[in-house]
Amino acid sequence: MRWGTYFAVSMAVISIGLALGVTMPLVSLRLESWGYGSFAIGVMAATPAVGVLLGASLAGKLAGRFGTRALMQMCLLVGAVSVSTLALVQNYAVWVVLRLLLGVALTMVFILGESWINQLSIEKWRGRLVALYGTGYALSQLCGPLLLTALGTEGDHAFWTGTCLLIGGSLLLLGRTGAPKVGGHSVSLKGLVVFCRKLPAIAWAVALFASFEAMMLTLLPIYGLRQGFTQDVALFMVSVVVVGDAVLQLPIGWLADVMSRRNLFRGCGVVLMLSSLSIPLALHSSVIWPVLVLFGASAGGLFTLSLIQIGERYRDDELVRANAHVSQLWGIGCLVGPLATGAASQWVSGHALPLLMALGAAGFVVLAWRRDELPQTVSAT
Repeated sequence: MRWGTYFAVSMAVISIGLALGVTMPLVSLRLESWGYGSFAIGVMAATPAVGVLLGASLAGKLAGRFGTRALMQMCLLVGAVSVSTLALVQNYAVWVVLRLLLGVALTMVFILGESWINQLSIEKWRGRLVALYGTGYALSQLCGPLLLTALGTEGDHAFWTGTCLLIGGSLLLLGRTGAPKVGGHSVSLKGLVVFCRKLPAIAWAVALFASFEAMMLTLLPIYGLRQGFTQDVALFMVSVVVVGDAVLQLPIGWLADVMSRRNLFRGCGVVLMLSSLSIPLALHSSVIWPVLVLFGASAGGLFTLSLIQIGERYRDDELVRANAHVSQLWGIGCLVGPLATGAASQWVSGHALPLLMALGAAGFVVLAWRRDELPQTVSAT
């Protein structure tokens, strides 16, 4: 196994998490300070989802033409230009376009990077290696809001920090080998439908986690502010959710290598549903902090286990296409989640965020118990 390449690719993708973690909350807070409502902020949060759908359709074709490594480097640099322009031109309409471009570029990095990591992973360690990557990505998102707190929200230092991180991620990939061989095919809506029919619980889990991640970085700070917390506490709530995601992914990955992945998958869905329902009840007590930890851990577990199960099934071009479908589902989740939550928060209930997550988790639990598409056997040891 190419350990140096595994860590380089992981760090390149993780640089995105830190860059987004430090810039996405700032975008929402800046819009809040400009007087925009929850729905307008939700639209901004959902805009990259359209870019995700475009990026997913282009990743295979462009990787076949330019090569996996070269395309990842180019996309990271395009992302750096987009983030830096957020600092230079602070206008809502321009930001929508920039967030769209950012979604296209970084989606291709996710598709190719996660395919590369899964391709490199040996089966008996797949759960732990994918979870290690997931932990690193979650930690990067944890450090993002903390770094934003340190940098402050008054100036544009966070945007420039995100720019430098993306440039650094591109440099890490210089000379790396062992990427999946891509045939240059684009993914289609028909292919996505087939993927969802074959793996419905995995498809739902991916879309649900995408909604979760988009809402945590953009709408959770606003949720905290509107429930009476200070800005620092609202950002700290985001960090606690990500701590739960980060700290417990390695144990989940280890369990995925020694027990039934299907039962573990189901368990994460149940915990996510219960913790989501508990947030409004525990919000103004000390119980909220362990609830937020479980909330983040269970949501992250759904995505980690989805990647593990995809990696054990596919290789090379099929693996890239499967991850492209994952990104299409991610785009759908990022689009629907913030829009629905922003609208419901403004016009239905101030607690729409956790309640809609609970509803989504309940849908996953139903699918996971009704369908038998998940493998019962564990990885070879």
